Amino acid sequence: MRLIIYSMLGLLIIIQYPLWFGKGGWLKVYELERQLEAQKEKNAALEIRNNKLAGDVKDLREGTRAIEERARVEHGMIKEGEYFVQIVPRENSGATSAPVPKQ
Repeated sequence: MRLIIYSMLGLLIIIQYPLWFGKGGWLKVYELERQLEAQKEKNAALEIRNNKLAGDVKDLREGTRAIEERARVEHGMIKEGEYFVQIVPRENSGATSAPVPKQ
């Protein structure tokens, strides 16, 4: 009788091994589900980025505001009749930020 019980227990263990550790086992399925969720998050972020880039392309093709903005920011261009003013912050040589007295 013990031989039958031990044989059945051994067969149960042999049958359970592929379920837990085999190619389509629970652990492998859990790992693949985790990878799938990570890939879905990455795809969502890339989709947002692609939508922004598509909007930029549309603006550049159809409108002049985007081209004008890029010319101003990237190349420092100004329109006719405009003045370019650059404000340079004053550097303080001391550790305090006390105002400089007028003379």
